Amino acid sequence: MQIYNTMTRQKEELKPITDGTVKIYACGPTVYNLIHIGNARALCVFDTLRRYLEFRGNKVFYVQNFTDVDDKIIKKANELGITAHEVSENAIKEYFTDADGLNVRRADVHPKVTENMDIIIDIVKTLIDKGFAYEADGDVYFSTAKFQEYGKLSHMPLEDLQAGARIEVGDKKRDPMDFAVWKAAKEGEPYWESPFGKGRPGWHIECSAMSRHYIGDTIDIHGGGADLIFPHHENEIAQSECATGCPLANVWMHNGMLNVDGSKMSKSKGNFFMVRDLSKEYGYEPIRFMLLSVHYRSQLNYTLEVIESCKAALQRMYTCRDTMARALEAAPEGAANEAVLADVKAAREQFIKVMDDDFNTADGIAAIFELVRKINTAIAGGNATKGDIKAYQDEFTALTNVLGLLYNNKDEEIPAEVTELIEQRKAARKAKDFALADALRDKITAMGYIVEETRQGTIVKKA
Repeated sequence: MQIYNTMTRQKEELKPITDGTVKIYACGPTVYNLIHIGNARALCVFDTLRRYLEFRGNKVFYVQNFTDVDDKIIKKANELGITAHEVSENAIKEYFTDADGLNVRRADVHPKVTENMDIIIDIVKTLIDKGFAYEADGDVYFSTAKFQEYGKLSHMPLEDLQAGARIEVGDKKRDPMDFAVWKAAKEGEPYWESPFGKGRPGWHIECSAMSRHYIGDTIDIHGGGADLIFPHHENEIAQSECATGCPLANVWMHNGMLNVDGSKMSKSKGNFFMVRDLSKEYGYEPIRFMLLSVHYRSQLNYTLEVIESCKAALQRMYTCRDTMARALEAAPEGAANEAVLADVKAAREQFIKVMDDDFNTADGIAAIFELVRKINTAIAGGNATKGDIKAYQDEFTALTNVLGLLYNNKDEEIPAEVTELIEQRKAARKAKDFALADALRDKITAMGYIVEETRQGTIVKKA
């Protein structure tokens, strides 16, 4: 499998470091609010990457952290008159509600900053002892000038980063580009005891500490949104590589940003969408489909037309799934013929080809729809055997599972009174009493259900 490495700016073959297990660390959210669709893109991209690697026979160890101590969390806690811990724990609970809705699987480990303070303090001590960090009145800063490769991920020299970055310049810093790895406690803020005094970690140091603790000195894939390249991931590299002497990651994988109606999503523009709000309008699954419908490195533009189109495309998949289920019941016995097996083989090969080429989920979806076309043609021909349909069904399910789609498997329960009318209508049609059958159809329609007659029998669904 080839993945585009942000560090080298080229596609590279993925080679797990040890024992055939691909170890992934994906930066998770700062937990103070509901997640927005920008957050959701990274969640769905790396969840699908994990699924695909497993589909290809790899073991995967997946770590995604929660930043549960931060200025934003503290600010919200003060506004609400509750503790920062209460804010973060509630936000994590809400995160899992949305993640479950998007069919994002739990990571193998979801480490929290507040539960890993010892290892964070330890790496700060290491950086001080090695001369890469310095204490200043209770704060501890990393000295970027001591790391000659600073800027190698963002591909910008130190001078350009100094000119273009929003870096707070404090009197305690020796250099404007130095950044805090430990912050001295302030009045009313949570703090922890440390050799440097009471305080809490800087943002970047947490991931260096937790990725090393749970995965090791070098990660196979370090992922996140492109907005994390600088300063977060750049600073992680500096801290980690100075502390360990090893590369932090073999592959740096970043998903593109998300626009809304052609503009960057921002609260000030009023185009900031929470996943929870969109799910109430469209459901969670069309959101996941939309986030995978474009190559992960490309910019994704959210519009009402796009989400409606994704909802319709998803319905085509559900219709195909349901058509196969009905056809299987009515089909004659028989093994799958050679043409069907060739269709299935071609679908899998095409899916793997495009997904192996820098994880192209957009073309992966196209490969599935080509299979849908062949399935519909075969069933419409009326000659498909149970073996044919089962072969199609198994491959269709396998490929959609990789993308985490079609997870709403429960058919909506039809009320008993509607079911009774359906049976009466079937009897009327069998007796050729079409006037009664039409009258019963009208009653069913009035109750909010649609009746359709197909080759596979009567279909009833919510209007």
